[in-house]
Amino acid sequence: MASMIGTRIKRKEDPKLITGNGNFTDDIKLPGMLYAAFLRSTHAHARIKRIDVSQAVKHPGVVAIYTGGDLVGRMKSVPTSWYVPGCNLKAKDRSLLAVDKVLYVGEGVAMVVAEDRYVAYDALDAIEVEYEELKAVTGQEAALKDGAPLVHEDVENNLAFLWKAGEVPDEAFANAEVVVRERYYEQRVVPNPMETRAAVAQYNSGSGDMTMWCTSQNPHIHRMVYAEVLDIPESKLRIIAPDVGGGFGAKIGVYADEAVVAYAARHLKRPVKWMEDRKEHFMATNHARDEVIEVELAGKRDGTMTALRVRNIANMGAYLSTMGAGVPTICFGLMVTGAYAIPQAAVEVYGVYTNTTPTDAYRGAGKPESAYQIERAVDAFAREIGMDPVEIRRKNFIPKEKFPYDTAMAVTYDSGDYMLTLDKALEMANYEDLRREQEELRKQGRYLGIGLSTYVELCGLGPSKVAGAIGLQFGQWENATVRVHPSGKVIVLTGASPHGQGEDTTFAQVVADKLGVPLEDIEVLHGDTQMIPMGWGTYGSRTTPVGGAAVAIAAERVTEKAKKIAAHELEVSIEDLEFSDGVFQVKGVPGHQRTFQEIARSANMAWNLPEGMEPALEAQSFFDPSNFVYPFGAHICVVEVDSNTGQIELKRYIAVDDVGRVINPMIAEGQVHGGLAQGIGQALWEGAVYGENGQLVSGTFMDYTMPKADFFPVLETAFTETPSPVNPLGAKGVGETGTTASPPAVVNAVLDALRPFGITHLDMPLTPEKVWKAMQKGRKEA
Repeated sequence: MASMIGTRIKRKEDPKLITGNGNFTDDIKLPGMLYAAFLRSTHAHARIKRIDVSQAVKHPGVVAIYTGGDLVGRMKSVPTSWYVPGCNLKAKDRSLLAVDKVLYVGEGVAMVVAEDRYVAYDALDAIEVEYEELKAVTGQEAALKDGAPLVHEDVENNLAFLWKAGEVPDEAFANAEVVVRERYYEQRVVPNPMETRAAVAQYNSGSGDMTMWCTSQNPHIHRMVYAEVLDIPESKLRIIAPDVGGGFGAKIGVYADEAVVAYAARHLKRPVKWMEDRKEHFMATNHARDEVIEVELAGKRDGTMTALRVRNIANMGAYLSTMGAGVPTICFGLMVTGAYAIPQAAVEVYGVYTNTTPTDAYRGAGKPESAYQIERAVDAFAREIGMDPVEIRRKNFIPKEKFPYDTAMAVTYDSGDYMLTLDKALEMANYEDLRREQEELRKQGRYLGIGLSTYVELCGLGPSKVAGAIGLQFGQWENATVRVHPSGKVIVLTGASPHGQGEDTTFAQVVADKLGVPLEDIEVLHGDTQMIPMGWGTYGSRTTPVGGAAVAIAAERVTEKAKKIAAHELEVSIEDLEFSDGVFQVKGVPGHQRTFQEIARSANMAWNLPEGMEPALEAQSFFDPSNFVYPFGAHICVVEVDSNTGQIELKRYIAVDDVGRVINPMIAEGQVHGGLAQGIGQALWEGAVYGENGQLVSGTFMDYTMPKADFFPVLETAFTETPSPVNPLGAKGVGETGTTASPPAVVNAVLDALRPFGITHLDMPLTPEKVWKAMQKGRKEA
């Protein structure tokens, strides 16, 4: 049997999904189930003077109504889970339901529980809330000013934290031949997975056990935090993540809503279900990005970059969410130098409270923002000195012979060959021909733009010692169990919690490769805290490099034990056996063999095992990586801008990524495609907008542009493979590459097209109106 690693195999998990046989949280139906609905604040900042539920509670079918006051002393608030050290962090736990004040539009004020979902929503209209509206502040720069409204009265200037890393003396800029200074805004975006958040809670009053089905990327983390919030022993709380319709980081967070649903189930002693509608998702599920980034890049006229200084003013929203503080600090700050050998770098990050929905991780989580600022600044530097964007990158890349490489931000890149991906991308794009075509079209009054992005990102979150040192309240190891039944069928239990990435297939490929069993004989199980030993979930492209590594190690251990049994039965030494295609064969003796399935039966029957060996064929692994992993790549975007309308046509998009060893190229390509859709979406179309009074004016798909398939050309993708030394698979992680690389590639392309108009900067999203206005201004000034 040829190796399963690197083989294009259709996803095992898809047939049930495409035939409508998936089992999502909203599909859970339990006897006696009740339904919950939340009343949410219509004000960004207001005192609650009165809540009157007297009429609503009389509504036929209403069972109970909860307000914030009802929960005081009965539940704890939801804490943040990333206490970044050394930054004077002022954490304000997320309220369950507002008690005295509301701090953003969409904050929960009351929850109705009824016999029917529609009854619950109808009853919301009968709840009377009297507000005293207060001045709101939605922009982070405005929030820092003296006299700005305070989101939390005891947090001066709304400054949640000030984090600094690295140091660059002023002389590095004062004495530099070239210094470029840029200011970028990474706009706020809404994750919008296909499935919004949902929860079903069931309480057994006899045993004290609570079971919660919910849309989670990390069930064990949810169990750990909700056990504290609800004051339930972890041994009594079971979290199940059934099929999950996408997460993109929005389902990492531990939210108040699900906790209140669980409280109601315990209080009423009946199952309770809540399903977020799309309007709620826009208002109440964590948003992302929203960072003002100021960059200073110094260097020489020959293109050598010598120093970097970055200031990030990050909008945290009204609370520090689960991973909130770590995204603009650790995830962003450690990666500001990108793929370049910049010897000196410094970062400072201001985390700011505002009257907006909290921000948290979203596909890439800090790394897209970091890649954006350095890739935009490198283009600005090249423009300043008259160097081609390709050549300045070549000149400053970290050489492949320097890996592992310690950056100026004190992280160690594991492996890389940045020139390899760039050369491949340039070859695929026919770069020189593109430049010639660009010149010819400009003579015709057409504006073609070519944009480049060469990125590196931090993935595979771990090791646990580092997690503790940077204030993350989780471990970052992962566990796996490979269990072989007497028939030779295999169950894989993983603490990672895939939710659409394809690990049911890729993990099975890893095991099939190790054990030599057919792929269809392997089942991968995850997402149930009662069934699966402790694990830390799926985010930060950690599932394959950390969770997959644990699976590989466990499968190796199963093979080692099976080989000992086979040697015992065949009456030879282990050294005399070779194992291939699921068969243990005595070297040089054809036919003297045992199949893996025969050994599985022997191990489980235990009739004839080596002395002292325990029965069964099963192994467990707990893998804690020694370092992060650092995928990288080169992306090239080609656009044409219509000078009459500002409309941007994506002509080509080339993505060459190095994600280490590729387990399944088809799945990896799918991950790149999805990431590109979201990254290009941010560059050109998506953006959450608040009005001056804190109202979310882009709160539906009528006002928030969701990219569609026909917005894109055929995406041209390829991989190079530079294995990581950090894990036994050599894998690096692929889920976030597209969102990390594509925004700067697209924006650089558009600005390249607009060079004849003297336009050197526009903030995302590059809507036709914004581009057209800039072109008109450029024409007038020319």
